[in-house]
Amino acid sequence: MKKLLVFAVVALGSIGFAQAQEIDFGVQAGVNFANLQGDDVDDVDSRTGINVGLTGEYAFSPNFGLMVGAIYSQQGAEGEAAGIKQTLKLDYINVPVLAKFYLGGSGFSIDAGPQVGFVVNDESKFEGGGVTVTEDFDAETIDLSVGGGLSYKFKEGTTLEGLSASARYMVGLTNIYEDNDTFSDDITNQVFSINLGYKF
Repeated sequence: MKKLLVFAVVALGSIGFAQAQEIDFGVQAGVNFANLQGDDVDDVDSRTGINVGLTGEYAFSPNFGLMVGAIYSQQGAEGEAAGIKQTLKLDYINVPVLAKFYLGGSGFSIDAGPQVGFVVNDESKFEGGGVTVTEDFDAETIDLSVGGGLSYKFKEGTTLEGLSASARYMVGLTNIYEDNDTFSDDITNQVFSINLGYKF
């Protein structure tokens, strides 16, 4: 896990290079509504989790910027059958690389781009009849996804300067299972998140 964190921090600082003084660094925290998608996914409920991490945004112009992050993200899904509740916990260090298109010079932006995730926790928990059993899930160590959303950043000089809010939807591109023969169809992540940010 330490190696993954080091990699994420390096990726976070990779934009701007010599012009690093022009990057707005900040923090992000929010709530995830995560689920799975695929032909073999039936009667599965979303798992509610948190996301928290560091961000950096480089402004190429007043209307365009690039945001990179290193975000701890709780994902997975939940379900119940025959009185047994199963919770699939898939937790990642996600590194999004999102283009930000600001609308008319306002604080609103449309965000879009890819994301790479590094799994840091993968387990299935079964609960029923007063018994709880936890098993390793053997998830793929790297998860690729793509998506975007909307953001609003309060402008400089306003009362809430430095704060931002965003809503984002990311769709997985790669199978979450290490063994592709487990199911007849790939099963991928999907996450809707609502986030608050603050730039230093």
